[in-house]
Amino acid sequence: MKETFDIAVFSGDGIGPEITQPTLRILERLATDGEYTLQFKQCPAGAALYAQTGVSLPEASLQAARNADAILLSAMGLPSVRYPDGTEISPQIDLRKKLNLFAGVRPVRIFPGQKIPLNLPPDQQVDFVLIRESTEGLFHTQGCGEVTEDEARETLLITRETSQALFAFAFDLAARRKASGQGPGQVTCVDKANVFRAFAFFRAIFDAEAARHPELQSAHAYVDAMALWFVQKPWAFDVLVTENMFGDILSDLGAGLMGGLGVAPSADIGHDHAVFQPCHGSAPDIAGQGVANPIAMILSAAMMLEWLGQRHGTDRLITDGTRLRLACEATIAKGDVLTGDLGGSARTDDVANAVIEQLAAS
Repeated sequence: MKETFDIAVFSGDGIGPEITQPTLRILERLATDGEYTLQFKQCPAGAALYAQTGVSLPEASLQAARNADAILLSAMGLPSVRYPDGTEISPQIDLRKKLNLFAGVRPVRIFPGQKIPLNLPPDQQVDFVLIRESTEGLFHTQGCGEVTEDEARETLLITRETSQALFAFAFDLAARRKASGQGPGQVTCVDKANVFRAFAFFRAIFDAEAARHPELQSAHAYVDAMALWFVQKPWAFDVLVTENMFGDILSDLGAGLMGGLGVAPSADIGHDHAVFQPCHGSAPDIAGQGVANPIAMILSAAMMLEWLGQRHGTDRLITDGTRLRLACEATIAKGDVLTGDLGGSARTDDVANAVIEQLAAS
């Protein structure tokens, strides 16, 4: 009997629905050929919904996310739709906090044939993962900061409980990557411990976790130096772990190394739930034109399959997640079916069909 997995789907705003539809089509095709079933439940949320109803994340959608085996979330938010305090609508951040999705996973991988802004040494491979704490840090008082006529204040929060869970996740990922031959088994803590007591606290918790993993390597880096090294030697890293705001900034820099946000997937993972979504925004300037790049969304779905497979011990899900990632990479490397952000002229469905062709050939 086939295993069945319930997937909560948030199609989002702007180009969100346009990149969600072909992604679901690909997932349905994989499930039909595989030994499992994926049941999709559409969950309304986002800026457009807020503009219509005054609610950005309905309770029914939140409950569907809680009940699902995984959550697939597309681009969210519209610059023209904001809360009364001027901040943008961001249900994805609400989900992170309500479901305690403390580990934001941002893979940075450069493969042969990929067009990138750097000239890499031919013998160097870039394949690292940035883990961003996603529930506290400088995002702690999001929407609740103190603002007066003369000053504004936001509170950075770092807790021992969340940091311990974050670092345990990072070392576990490094161990799995080492076992699969994907990395040397090194975790680097990225902070600003030379200036802020909060980050000295953060680093001390990291060091305590590192001591529990003598079989793995550990290192430290200041965030400003790490931004420099992303450009100078991005091949030197395996797993990086950092605070929320630092991770928000560095993850976009990592996407730039790969050629843009259009090829940058992500996940936000907790003890019981996980959200998978592209790193890019809703791009309302091209919404409805059918030209959005679906690769980041499809790659996020690939991450979802691998996570589900690891969580439930289903090898076929892991295999299909890897196949889907490699099919996306092969499509990009081939270079004849690319959207405008990658220098091509293909439409969204053209790219999805090219990925399907690569899957069929794998």
